[in-house]
Amino acid sequence: MTAIKLSLSIPYRNRLDNLRLVFESLAEQTMARAEFEVVVGAMEYSADYVGLCREFLDRINVVSVLSPRDFHIPRARNLAMRQATGQVIVQMDADTLLPPDGLRNLYDRHFAFGQNVCVVGQVVGYGNNNDGDVTAVQSLPYAHYRAELDKLAQAPDWPHDCRFRVDHVIPWAFGWTGLIALPRATVQAHELYFDEGFLGWGVDDLEWSYRICASGVPIVLRPDVYALHLPHLRDTAANRVTELANYRRFLAKWPGPDVELAHAFGDVDANNWFLDYRRELHAVAPGRSLGSVRGTHGGQPVVVIGVARDPVTGELTPDVRDRFDPGSAVEYLPLAGLALPCADDTYAECHVLPAIAALAPRYRNAAFAEADRVARRVTHAAPRV
Repeated sequence: MTAIKLSLSIPYRNRLDNLRLVFESLAEQTMARAEFEVVVGAMEYSADYVGLCREFLDRINVVSVLSPRDFHIPRARNLAMRQATGQVIVQMDADTLLPPDGLRNLYDRHFAFGQNVCVVGQVVGYGNNNDGDVTAVQSLPYAHYRAELDKLAQAPDWPHDCRFRVDHVIPWAFGWTGLIALPRATVQAHELYFDEGFLGWGVDDLEWSYRICASGVPIVLRPDVYALHLPHLRDTAANRVTELANYRRFLAKWPGPDVELAHAFGDVDANNWFLDYRRELHAVAPGRSLGSVRGTHGGQPVVVIGVARDPVTGELTPDVRDRFDPGSAVEYLPLAGLALPCADDTYAECHVLPAIAALAPRYRNAAFAEADRVARRVTHAAPRV
């Protein structure tokens, strides 16, 4: 019996035209059919979907995990991953079209020797919610997209994906699930399943990649691994709402300057600016960490941002401690104040310390805006610049 090398994990609901094209591309793979499986986490029972699977029974191995629960991407991915039997799990979307040698190339070049690595591939044509609304999609035949795939690697401006045109500084920042792969044994050893507390569009994949990075697995970008993103309907405003809530969940779970920067500016700009931001933090608080402290004053919730703290002793200066009720508990967060994991008007007051005003304008202004958002009253220890 041939060992299954790759398990393709695909979440699905109500995108039959796209999935048909994906199945067509998988049926053309140069990797032998017996060497890969397609595991679909389908969050619906649909006679049309079952009919589509039946059409491809003699061309690809499709495993469907059906759930009647509301569509929820992290849950759908987990359903698929837990049924996977391949050596490597490949996260894809139901709108990701692979070239004919895509799977063979992915395995032979990056996993054939048992490499413990997370490989990120290009998803060409994916705007990461930056291309505006899509209110109508024209259904085109597979031959059209097949021709587009053939053109991709020969184009003069290769690689196309914006993530592959900049230095890769924050390992998890580019871990989008359009096309990303890692060994199944690694998933199981480190419990690298998706957090189902993330609801709606966005960020669940970044938090998943963050934990991959924290497990010690290298996350690498490989331009030779690529796919074409298929068009589909998109409501940008609705996506932004869930993305914001999910970023706050991410920041609450893993507070730190990298996640804070991504929350404030997005994953691509956070990656581009991270080293600059670290230099800024060192310049305004040399030898100390810069964070936020929350507690109470007069029984009311208060937060202080731009707090310089000794990273060894963890001690706060009297100036900071005196801003809270005597003897009360306070909590330090390693977040300078550009982004905080809380709802609007959570605090009665936010104190902005001088270190914030000393930051470069884009970081300073983000912190000022965040202070205005989270508190009903804002006081500045130094004039706003």
